[in-house]
Amino acid sequence: MKKVITFGEIMLRLAPADFLRFSQANSFDIVYGGGESNVAISLANYNIPVEFVTRLPINDIGQCALMELRKRGVGTQHIIEGGDRLGIYFLEIGAVSRASKVVYDRAHSAMSEITPGMVDWKEVFKDAKWFHWTGITPAISQSAADACLEAVKVASELGITISTDLNYRAKLWNYGGNREKIMTQLTSYCDIILGNEEDAEMHFGIRPEGLDITTQAEHVKAEAFLSVCQQMQRKFPRAKKVITTLRGSISASHNTWAGVLYDGKKLYESTEYQITHIVDRVGGGDSFMGALIYGLIHYPNNDQKALDYAVAASCLKHTIKGDANLVTIEEIEKLMGGDASGRVAR
Repeated sequence: MKKVITFGEIMLRLAPADFLRFSQANSFDIVYGGGESNVAISLANYNIPVEFVTRLPINDIGQCALMELRKRGVGTQHIIEGGDRLGIYFLEIGAVSRASKVVYDRAHSAMSEITPGMVDWKEVFKDAKWFHWTGITPAISQSAADACLEAVKVASELGITISTDLNYRAKLWNYGGNREKIMTQLTSYCDIILGNEEDAEMHFGIRPEGLDITTQAEHVKAEAFLSVCQQMQRKFPRAKKVITTLRGSISASHNTWAGVLYDGKKLYESTEYQITHIVDRVGGGDSFMGALIYGLIHYPNNDQKALDYAVAASCLKHTIKGDANLVTIEEIEKLMGGDASGRVAR
């Protein structure tokens, strides 16, 4: 089977335990994660050959991140060495009406200082069928955006399927780059586009008609996003499928979760799940993307099943502590079949 390639930054995550606030913490739990590495781990978990491309510093912390990827079965042969530090983010996990909070410490990270020419993309894409990037990579620096553009151009020339998760991050994009111009150019190469309503609005000014997500979050309806999908396909005619995740935020601990997929003719809708006791929602969108890639590869003529698989997988991710989704195909298929009992398997 040909490989999937993902490209981005893996970081050190530091979070107080047991829902403590930063000001209460005397220690932090350590996790390694990042949007594109999380997708790679999901795919490896589903037995898809996958390589993660990034730049890591030559020090103990960089090696720990490398070991985490290898432990999960992700290929690392194309990771390049250099730079002084691994990016860090601090996570305060919210509960009930108190939202989670992220503080970034990733300036001058090894990955943020990557430049075009450092990665031999033609070598990376040998025996590859799919390339995935996210909107986080071009947000961290102009040179990372340039390296990402270099990658999508080579992938396009080689006829490789290209996907993106638009992943708008309000606390990034602070280096002065023209966000809309950069993201429009990169996204124009994509065959598969994933994003939520905030991503589409903040990157491209595209909004769902008749919906204010901040005041109507618990009443999200799939059909409200048909206009978003249609506008996205008009803006990016290469895109074969536009997918939107639908998160209804009743509280930090209780969300509804669903998704829609538009293929240019039909809007597919998934089951809506009630996630009433969230363990960790970070990486929820990444788990959706990883499972969606798996679904589109394994069910190429069944978009409904691919969507249902992605939504079920990412629903289960909310029960897993850490950035990455560590559930199995069997667990996902069990939930897809309607068994959400959580009974002990003996």
